[in-house]
Amino acid sequence: MMQKTIKKAVSVKGLGLHTGREVNLTFRPAPVNHGYVFKRTDLEGSPEIPADVKFVTDTSRGTTLEHNNASVQTIEHVLSSLAGLEIDNAIIEMDGPETPIMDGSARYFVEALIDAGIEEQNAEKDFFVIESVISFADPQNKVEIIAIPAQDFKVSVMIDFESNVLTSQNANLNKISDFQKQIAPCRTFVFLHELEYLLKNNLVKGGDLNNAIVFVNKAVGQDELDRLAGLFNKPTVAVKPEGILNNLDLHFPNEPARHKLLDVIGDLTLAGKPIKGHIIATRPGHKANVEFAKLLRKEIEKSAQEKIPVYDLNKPPLFDIQGIMRFLPHRPPFLFVDKILEMSKEHVVGIKNVTMNETFFVGHFPDEPVMPGVIQIEAMAQTGGILVMNSVPDPENYLTFFLKIDGVKFRSKVVPGDTLLFKLDLIAPIRRGLCHMRGVAYVGNKIVMEAEMLAQIVKKQVK
Repeated sequence: MMQKTIKKAVSVKGLGLHTGREVNLTFRPAPVNHGYVFKRTDLEGSPEIPADVKFVTDTSRGTTLEHNNASVQTIEHVLSSLAGLEIDNAIIEMDGPETPIMDGSARYFVEALIDAGIEEQNAEKDFFVIESVISFADPQNKVEIIAIPAQDFKVSVMIDFESNVLTSQNANLNKISDFQKQIAPCRTFVFLHELEYLLKNNLVKGGDLNNAIVFVNKAVGQDELDRLAGLFNKPTVAVKPEGILNNLDLHFPNEPARHKLLDVIGDLTLAGKPIKGHIIATRPGHKANVEFAKLLRKEIEKSAQEKIPVYDLNKPPLFDIQGIMRFLPHRPPFLFVDKILEMSKEHVVGIKNVTMNETFFVGHFPDEPVMPGVIQIEAMAQTGGILVMNSVPDPENYLTFFLKIDGVKFRSKVVPGDTLLFKLDLIAPIRRGLCHMRGVAYVGNKIVMEAEMLAQIVKKQVK
């Protein structure tokens, strides 16, 4: 499966549930491996806030992120919309601190994203595959969330508010393709006593009776109903037989459970990767969802560490520096590969020893030397160049040229004394001299850089 983004920018406008402020929210396309990033366009410098669980600061009345001295509130419905449509990369611009509540569901975000169009990108999805049971429990609140292995992403939710009007409910999403019709339209809900508290404390400035299902779990007199009607500018308010105010009709008998499922999907995007596995949540809420996302993030990082290749650097290389110079036309000070440890028709592994006497350190932070990112890219490209040069019988008669670089990420600085290990794998077979590779650079057990590269070998012109 390939990564996806949207084809064009698209906007929605509405009030933030808690702040009551009108906000314009714009989804914009983003490159591969970008993920979801919020951008506060109303603040100086338009600070960016990645949708990352490590930036969560509050889960009391929705999920809030804070980074770069900026925050965004009530993000779960927006993130759920993106994940539910299997969109991997998007910029979410906002000119206010809170996403618009709309009708309390993900429906309008989903409709906007579909209107923008969804397109595949030239990079594979990077799934986190659940291979063993991962569990979180909060016995005091009777909460449990587990993830078990499954071929696809599935979510099951059970809620129980121990109330006569909202008893135990279940909801299931067995295919993510059902999200748009089965989950996205499901609205948030609140008990009348909670609504009264929020109103008294001025905490739902953007709320009205059109963006929440209100469950009435106590006897309510006509005077109270008339007061609520006045607060929300309604001519009358009554209680339906199923125990909800007559402001809305339920889309599904189990709409509350489906909305909790919607929230689970949105909050779990903060783990950082789309999931292949079955999520089973009992009495979930934002706090529990975020704690479980943190567990998933730890497992994702652990899995990445386990995949870091280990090579014996004392073992004689496949090609030493003399062998490398038979493949590459580069020469010092622009030859950045010291050894080739391993190579097949589909991958290559090379080494660059970073020393203080590199010429680029003379001008690149000489008091605190850091290997320039462009040199790291060049060293990785030279390693990949040996793979493509190995595909022709006379490499000395060819030159390699870059055509495209995508998805470059610098994760940690490289300094003198480090040993850079480059591992590159072909994304597609080499055809007509075109070589499409994905590379990852390691220092010890850390990933320091990654990139996707397209290069072409061209025969030297005879003079």
